[in-house]
Amino acid sequence: MTFKELDISDPILKALVKKAYSSPTPVQEQAIPIALKGHDLLGIAQTGTGKTAAFAIPVIQQLNRIQPKGTERNIQALVLTPTRELAIQIDDCFRDYSRYTNLRHTVIFGGVNQKPQVDTLKRGVDILIATPGRLLDLINQKHIRLNSVKHFILDEADRMLDMGFIHDIKRLLPMLPKQKQTLFFSATMPQSIASLSKSILNKPVRVEVTPESSVVDTIEQKLYFVEKPQKSQLLVRILQKKRRSVLVFSRTKHGADKIARILNKQGIGCEAIHGNKTQGARQRALTDFKSGKTHVIIATDIAARGIDIANLEMVINYDLPDVAETYVHRIGRTGRAGNGGTALTFCSQEEYAVVKDIQKLIGKKLNAVAISA
Repeated sequence: MTFKELDISDPILKALVKKAYSSPTPVQEQAIPIALKGHDLLGIAQTGTGKTAAFAIPVIQQLNRIQPKGTERNIQALVLTPTRELAIQIDDCFRDYSRYTNLRHTVIFGGVNQKPQVDTLKRGVDILIATPGRLLDLINQKHIRLNSVKHFILDEADRMLDMGFIHDIKRLLPMLPKQKQTLFFSATMPQSIASLSKSILNKPVRVEVTPESSVVDTIEQKLYFVEKPQKSQLLVRILQKKRRSVLVFSRTKHGADKIARILNKQGIGCEAIHGNKTQGARQRALTDFKSGKTHVIIATDIAARGIDIANLEMVINYDLPDVAETYVHRIGRTGRAGNGGTALTFCSQEEYAVVKDIQKLIGKKLNAVAISA
């Protein structure tokens, strides 16, 4: 299967060639034809499978058929995503795929001066990528109207709906036209969230290329039974061994900062990223991590959605996630593209119920490792 066989237009094909994309990923192969027909869609696939192109390509193609008239542009496509980092990544993808069209796009998010964003909006855009807070803020200031939106994309829908953004989404929905195409994409989709999404989507087609319970075979999974007071000691011991790149998951923002302080005091260079950090601090932390200046990054689940590391060596679940499906998403960040990877999970007594749920979901027991003195 090639992109040309998906009936993608020449300007986009030319852009894909420039990106050296030869053939679509499974989620792209299934989702693009459905989206091009205008259907609502619920797409579920692990991170790194090409979900962004799966919604960006059909949106660009449909909008490019309608050549913008005059200098005034109305927002015709809205992409809503939970984190600033992810919004920036999506905007980069729209830039790459639409480079040979006349479409205009921009990204808005909080934590930075709004004036440059407002100035760009005033010049007119066709495609807007946004985080919920800044979007609602600029709508309230009358800088944004959504009455011309033809395509509404909700990326990382599980996090958006499951971690407090549902109230923002419910505020935004009445501002959108009733007649529109809605696309949901997510790495995980617990049943409760899937049911909620169906109340927003109109007769959606479900595309699920990888079952939520599947775990990449190349990932070595290990389980450490350790109580909370001893978790930091175990983490230090593990990280004192040479590691190229390690992503540590914390349940809370405060916890991420605390872990970072402990590691730095032990001479293990690391940084924490979460919603309370400024955009500049978060981008700097990611840049240092990707360049190898630091080898460890601590993140909450929401912030980690913006981390895209090609060869992540290890994932450590310092805290267990609230739901088992999130575990699958977390560890799926390592062992990509045929590479090996390791996932370590620290489990205290009160967290064991989650481990049981994880083992039931993935269909196998995690390999328990004895902690040496």
